[in-house]
Amino acid sequence: MSLISPAARDALQTWLEHQKSLKGAASNTITAYQGDVTEFLAFITGHKAAPQGLTALSDITVSDMRAWMANTRSADVGPRSLARKLSAVKAFYRWLAAREGFEPTAVLLTRSPKFTQKLPRPLAVDAAQDLIDCVELQSQTPWIAARDVAVVTLLWGCGLRISEALGLTAGDAPLPQVMRIIGKGGKERIVPVVDAARDAISAYINLCPFALNDDQPMFRGVRGGALSPRAIQKVMASARMQLGLPATATPHAMRHSFATHLLNAGGDLRSIQELLGHASLSTTQAYTAVDTARLMEVYDRAHPKAG
Repeated sequence: MSLISPAARDALQTWLEHQKSLKGAASNTITAYQGDVTEFLAFITGHKAAPQGLTALSDITVSDMRAWMANTRSADVGPRSLARKLSAVKAFYRWLAAREGFEPTAVLLTRSPKFTQKLPRPLAVDAAQDLIDCVELQSQTPWIAARDVAVVTLLWGCGLRISEALGLTAGDAPLPQVMRIIGKGGKERIVPVVDAARDAISAYINLCPFALNDDQPMFRGVRGGALSPRAIQKVMASARMQLGLPATATPHAMRHSFATHLLNAGGDLRSIQELLGHASLSTTQAYTAVDTARLMEVYDRAHPKAG
């Protein structure tokens, strides 16, 4: 942050602490915010050829914003990433303007670049099961194979994020019929636990060679430390290559599959929204993939004017 004035640096740090403590932003979100806003402030300093204190930051113009966006694009930053950076800058400016009493119109009216929304690629039910079966074959060490199966089963069977699954402690076992999950932003939700997930975790715990104290991570790496998401990403990558599945068959795709398979089985979006811990129903809709034939089937069966 050497290019940023002390006042701007302190304001950014205060905002980040506000996002973490009062808004419950996740650590990854805070890291992204810090990087994105720092890049913006550093650019403005160079663009103006002068240190940018809080008064100078309040005088940002439409021309300044256009110059920043053009410079960011020239660095091979795609429209999706640029939209994320702009969102972070706008969030910072809303807070800064409210605190300092200026009008952030030039920043807030800057249009986000258009990009095609990537739809998630959930797996078919049989492909998801095949993937779990194949994951078990990736390690010749029984406890590691059981561990990987337990994690992936949690992703598909309970719709957990990988961070949520790896955040479980040994004290959470044996898993109950339903469990409380603290997700993004500290949002709490209740998740039913399928028998397959409970059985997979029991099998793993019985084989794990490390002492599993209640307050320690449930899932361990080969040396006994907390299991990293990267380890699960690698084992799934190996399994999907053997099965000929696309690169989109990632740990997060299992969460997409959980939502889509529930919807295909007759679940409603509102209930699935609660299970996933989404704040917005539109996010849940993006997580599900139901083909036109399925929609017409529901329409023909349920709508009074159908048929």
